[in-house]
Amino acid sequence: CSSLEVSEELRQYLKTPTFDNWQWEDAEIMVLLQLMYTDLDLLSTFNIEPEVLQQFLFEVYRRYNNIPFHNFKHCFCVTQMMYGLIWLTDLRSKVENVDLLIMLTSAVCHDLDHAGYNNAYQINARTELALRYNDISPLENHHCAVAFEILISFRDSMSGSPGSTTFRFCFICRCILATDMTRHNEILNKFKSILHGFDFSNKEHKDLLMMVLIKVSDISNEARPMEVAEPWLDCLLQEFFNQSDVEKLEGLPVSPFMDRDKVTKPSSQIGFIRFVLLPLFVELANLFPCLEVIQ
Repeated sequence: CSSLEVSEELRQYLKTPTFDNWQWEDAEIMVLLQLMYTDLDLLSTFNIEPEVLQQFLFEVYRRYNNIPFHNFKHCFCVTQMMYGLIWLTDLRSKVENVDLLIMLTSAVCHDLDHAGYNNAYQINARTELALRYNDISPLENHHCAVAFEILISFRDSMSGSPGSTTFRFCFICRCILATDMTRHNEILNKFKSILHGFDFSNKEHKDLLMMVLIKVSDISNEARPMEVAEPWLDCLLQEFFNQSDVEKLEGLPVSPFMDRDKVTKPSSQIGFIRFVLLPLFVELANLFPCLEVIQ
C-alpha cells in the first residue's frame, strides 16, 4: 500500500472536476480510489472490509492493459469524475447507497482488458470478440464479462444476499454497455424526453441518469483544465494512430478520425466537443443547474 498522506485538502480536491491525475503514481491512485468508496460510506453500508476493497481494486488494476489511452489511469479519471459529480450534484441525498456503489464500480470496471482497438476494428477484423458477441458492442460486452469474473470472485466478501448481488452485477453491466458511443444518440434522446418531468423515485428515470453520468464521466477529459486535458488527447491520438496503422497493414477500412495522415489535434476535437460532449453536458446541466458553474 502506498504511503500517500491523505490530507483534508486532498480529500476536498479529489471531489472537484479540476483534479489533476498526472501528479499521482499508480500505487497512490489505488489509495485515492479506496478513499472514494470510504468517503461515500460504501464500506460501512455494505460491510466491505478495507482489505477486500483493496484486493478487488488490485484485481481491476491487473486487468487494465499498458496501452496509450484506455489504461488504468483512464479508469481512475472516469471514476474520479463520477465521484466529483456525485458530490457536486448532491446525489447522496437523491439516490440510494446501492446506486452510488453501482455508479462508482461501473466507472472502475468500464474499460477492463481494453486492447486499444475500437469496436469498428474488432468487427472489420472479425476478431474473436466480434464473433463472440455477434458484432454487438464487442468491447463493452467484454469489459462486462471481465468485471463479472472479478466481482463473482468477491461475491461472498462483498456482502448482501445473492439476489442483491446479481442485481448489482446486472446494473453495473447496463452502465458499462451504455459507454458504447454507437448508442450515444439513443441514450441522450431518451434522457432529454424525461428531463421535463424527471423523478428520482422513478426507477427508469434514475437508471437513465446513471447511464448518462457514466457517459459524461467517460468523455469528460475535454471538460477538465487544459493542462490535464491535452496530455490525454495526445494519448488518445496515439492509440487511434496505432489502430489506423494496423488497419492499413491489414487492408481494412481505416476508421474515421484515426488516420495520422489526415487528423490534426484541433480537427479531432472540434466536432467531438460540439456534437458529442456539449449536448450531453447541456442536458445534464438542465437537470443539475449547479453544473453550469464548471469552467
